[in-house]
Amino acid sequence: MRRYAVIMAGGSGERFWPASRRARPKQLLRLTDPDLSMIEEAIERIAPLIPKEQILIATSELLAQPIAEALPSLPRENVLAEPEKRNTAACLALAAAHLEHRHGDEETVMAVLTADHQIGDPDRFRTTVARALDFAAREDALVTIGVVPTRAETGYGYVEVAPAASGAAPPPAGEPLRVLRFREKPSEAIARAYARSGHHYWNSGMFFWRVSSLVRGLAKHMADLEIAERAMVDALAGRGGRSLRDVFLPLEDVSIDIGLMERAGNVYVVPADFPWDDVGAWDALERTRTPDAERNVVVGDAVLVDVHDSIVFNEPGADAMAVAVVGLDGVIVATTPDGVLVCPKDRAQDVKRAVAELRRRGRERFT
Repeated sequence: MRRYAVIMAGGSGERFWPASRRARPKQLLRLTDPDLSMIEEAIERIAPLIPKEQILIATSELLAQPIAEALPSLPRENVLAEPEKRNTAACLALAAAHLEHRHGDEETVMAVLTADHQIGDPDRFRTTVARALDFAAREDALVTIGVVPTRAETGYGYVEVAPAASGAAPPPAGEPLRVLRFREKPSEAIARAYARSGHHYWNSGMFFWRVSSLVRGLAKHMADLEIAERAMVDALAGRGGRSLRDVFLPLEDVSIDIGLMERAGNVYVVPADFPWDDVGAWDALERTRTPDAERNVVVGDAVLVDVHDSIVFNEPGADAMAVAVVGLDGVIVATTPDGVLVCPKDRAQDVKRAVAELRRRGRERFT
């Protein structure tokens, strides 16, 4: 059965401002690897399992050209441009339509990945992905990867499975487990309980299914989107008289988690124990980069005097810009040629509020 990977890369990465911008978002930046952008990391990680000619990038019209130029080894037709931002459910319906247009009734299995994850053990990752793909190929199932929690994280969603019966042997490693429910971002106390329960996993946001299973799930739980997916297949083939944009624009802005995964009854999770991080904001760098003796993460060289537990990102580098931080603890300092960010590390999620304010003031060129 033919296998494709769809890497979602349409976000603007506002929490990584000033380095991340609409036209050059975090997936095009070298945030977790000094030699590769995040989208290059995502491709190289899956390429030993799925060939590059069967890797699709789902992104926005604004980013399609920059991403294509940044990935010359990827076929240009494999960069899919969403006509408008409509969240992950519409994005994945569009990807499914492209695969149906290319291969007709031939069954295809889709691995849905993202361009903003940091994975510490690519071999174990690929082993887990292979298990999920094999299960999805055999069963009419919607499959996700659940990461074993290593901390009480309040910023992630969780996947819950049934607790093991008293005295029962634990399931074999990597065995798909039926999902009871999805849990949204919890309070700290609840997150601590989830982390030690043994039957809650971080929702990785990676999904695996046959295209036919996805379409059947949409027909049952998101009927309008299933109708639109069929219309998108026709639009790509030049049938039906409607353009892809005409079909796409009225679609609901909803995530695949909320629209489908939380409603479906045939959802399974493959537990994984590889190091994983959702690189969503500047504070993720302290988990994905090696800190110095003072617990500081410094990228691009900077002068630090009596600074501890901080993140300093100097994009221009020491030869172009001198950056110095003195006497501060637990801060983020990020500089680019036309932007500077200073904030407490525990306010990293609020950087997007600064971006919103810049836009409100008419400073669009800086965002």
